[in-house]
This record gives sequence, C-alpha cells and structure tokens, in this order.
Amino acid sequence: MSTADFAPALTDPETTPPRGLVDPEGRPAGARFDVYRNNVVVGLTEALVTGFPAIRGLVGAEFFTAMASTFVRAHPPTSPVLTLYGADFPAFLEGFPPVAHLPYLADVARLELALRAAYHAADARPIDPARLETPDLEQAVVTLAPALGLLRSAYPVHAIWRAGLDPAAPKARGGAQDVLITRPGFDPVATPIPPAAAHFVAAIVDGARIEAALARAGDDLDLAAILTLLMQGGAITGLEI
Repeated sequence: MSTADFAPALTDPETTPPRGLVDPEGRPAGARFDVYRNNVVVGLTEALVTGFPAIRGLVGAEFFTAMASTFVRAHPPTSPVLTLYGADFPAFLEGFPPVAHLPYLADVARLELALRAAYHAADARPIDPARLETPDLEQAVVTLAPALGLLRSAYPVHAIWRAGLDPAAPKARGGAQDVLITRPGFDPVATPIPPAAAHFVAAIVDGARIEAALARAGDDLDLAAILTLLMQGGAITGLEI
C-alpha cells in the first residue's frame, strides 16, 4: 500500500479501501477504513465551518454542510496545517452550480480568508505617528504590516459578510465595495473604504511612493483619513524617503 493509494481514498466514498490495509486480525479493514474516512471528512468539514462562518450563515447550516462535504472530496488538504485549509473555497463557490444565483459568495469567502490570514500574520511594530509629519512625505515609500489586506469586490461584500454573521445586521445595499483588513491588536478588523482610498492602498502595496499612490487615487482621496485608518490599524511599519 502506498500513500498515493491511501490519501485519495480518504475523501472519496466511491473508492475502495487501499489493498493491503488490514485490521488487527489480518482481515481487510473495509469497515474500519470507512469509519476513519468519515471522521476525516467530518473533521475537514468542521474546519470549513470554523473558517467560513459568514458563508454558513448566508446559505444555512444544512446546505453548508452538504456543500462543504462536496468541496472536501474534491479538494483534499495539501498541508497538515488546518488553519490553511480552504484557500480554494472561493474558486469552488464560483463554479458550484447550486449557488450560481449567489455570485457574491466567493468574495465573502475571500474576505473571510483575508481575515484569517491577518490573524495568523507575523507581528510588526508600527511607526511613530510623528514620522508622518515629515515635509517630504510624498517622496516616501511605505512598508505595510504583514497583517494588512485589501479586498476589492463588485458587490457590497462587507455588508453581506456582516449579514452572514448577524441576521439582525442592516440589509446589504449598493454595489461595489472595497474593504481594508488591519490588525490593531490581536483580532483583525475589516473596514469598508472609499474607492479612492482603495486605489491609494493598492498602489502602496505595489511598492509605489506616496506621490505615485496619490496620483493613482485621484482628487477624491482624503489622505489624512486613510493614513489615520492605517495608523489606527497598526498597518504602517516603515517609512523610507
């Protein structure tokens, strides 16, 4: 029996137990393997429940469990670290016919992944806010914390995410929405930001100087507001002129 035979059989109920797998009495371990296989699928499904609570809230617990089981069987883990499991879930949602009428689900899943990534990101010490008072600020290159994330969606993704977590949240309205993810303390925070601010942050992420980022953002940018938000989120960790 090889790992190549054993691993695929763990998540596919149509696959027979690997040849050569026996129980303590030397008999084919069919029934024992089925129990183990079911436990693996249940465990991975629970990992998705933990990782995507808003998706579960939006589609309902029963449907989510069935959908997650389908995902688990098509996308077995590639890492022993369960906190990383589910990276393919947004793409899966985009191609899963039963949720084709809910096209925003993939972006909600991306937001949940970004929040998870921020939670597990390395620590970084933010700069002293006084450093932003330099007269040559526009010539600076900014270093951002590893926990920072930016999601740009064609849907009101932040509002939909909140609705998935809390049925009493305001109903999602409007169209495209950009969301900044920061980690000011131990827990990540998702904050909707205006398009101009998202253009600015995206440029900084790409390594642009503040001057170039301002040009990309356009005249609608409130520079003080986005810099304040970044500082409050502990997201600016370096400033080089």
